[in-house]
Amino acid sequence: MKRYIPQSIKNIYHLCQAVLANFWFGFPSKKIKVIGVTGTNGKTTTCQMISRILEEAGHKVAMASTINFKMGENEWVNATKFTTLSAWAVQKFIREAVGNKCDYLVLETSSHSLDQYRVWGIDYDVAVITNVTREHLDYHKTMENYRRAKTRLFKMAKKAVVNLDMEKPEEYLDCKAESIFGYSLKIQNSKFQIPNKSKIPNQKFQTVIAEDIELGVKNSKFEIHSPRRTKFLINLIGDFNIENALAAISAGVAQGISLEVCAKALGKIKGVPGRMESVSNDRDFNIIVDYAVTPDSLEKLYALLDRINYKKGKIIAVFGACGERDRGKRPIMGEIVSRFADYVIVTNEDPYNEDPRRIIDEVAGGVKGKKEGKNFFKIFDRREAIRKSLELAMPGDFVVITGKGAEETMAVGKKRIPWNDKKVVLEELALLTRNQK
Repeated sequence: MKRYIPQSIKNIYHLCQAVLANFWFGFPSKKIKVIGVTGTNGKTTTCQMISRILEEAGHKVAMASTINFKMGENEWVNATKFTTLSAWAVQKFIREAVGNKCDYLVLETSSHSLDQYRVWGIDYDVAVITNVTREHLDYHKTMENYRRAKTRLFKMAKKAVVNLDMEKPEEYLDCKAESIFGYSLKIQNSKFQIPNKSKIPNQKFQTVIAEDIELGVKNSKFEIHSPRRTKFLINLIGDFNIENALAAISAGVAQGISLEVCAKALGKIKGVPGRMESVSNDRDFNIIVDYAVTPDSLEKLYALLDRINYKKGKIIAVFGACGERDRGKRPIMGEIVSRFADYVIVTNEDPYNEDPRRIIDEVAGGVKGKKEGKNFFKIFDRREAIRKSLELAMPGDFVVITGKGAEETMAVGKKRIPWNDKKVVLEELALLTRNQK
């Protein structure tokens, strides 16, 4: 029987490791500007955007995100399946960034790493939060604990960037940062009233507000009117991506970068791997690979597809849930997807040491209004599930594959099996074409 060790005791170990790593590597974060990005959804996209803005402004940038690492011009895949690495690995990466004469490090910072003190000692210049929605309750137990863990980032940073449209933004606005930037696409003027609970002097607080928003089927447009009217066009769709762009713009403004430079940088981004990524094909299928793993992210994704599906093609959903994580969200995810999709295929994702069939059954338990074997399928093998979705699709239909995004492995027990949704889609499309000849 496994002996249970309380997380509080484990955290002492993580803290000791962080202290040791900082001393071993010489507190390298004091020699580079660090921008930390936290939140439930949108962290990775926001990190990519911030990096592009900093580079457009002439800076050399290092970045560590869920999907990739960057050191100046060199980029490589993050195959670890960790958003934020161990304290030792993070400090080593920071020292390498300093050694490579990078001006900035953009660090995707998870709630786990904050709670476990893995980022202790990092001298954050800017803290950015995208949002907080249901996730990781297997670890944090309550939303209050989850939110509280993320506030730790704001206690360490000199500048704060907060989404004013998220629930309870005052928890993050009420920090000791030297300057605070609030961004929004709902507030239509810059005279945002700071919540009464917050003790922020007005002179420390600035807003970055999106106005004249145009949501297209291939891109999004908006303007920021202060300090001067600036137009933005991003090659990403959905208001949630405008939110991510506003977070990145706010981080840029916090570093003295003009809105014009921010606009130029964001306009050059063609897409983010595994985030609303379209898979090109010659069958006129709309195939989308996305990382959505929370009820909120699935709701936003499918609501967007429902809006842009003007030709009313069928929506065929392939998804599952991660093992050894918040079990309570599984039926919620099943209900959300079944509400929007015409065909629902529940499949394996990253079971870790949990019984994958139980995970599938729990997700399927939330599926409503569908008949199994007709427009609802439980397919254990993820490749078979993707193949089924392509066989069901007709020109103009949407095949939406969520849960893994651009990940390169699948976690089964202690093994890490090579896996990439986009690659599998392309392989199955080629096989389908050969079989039909």
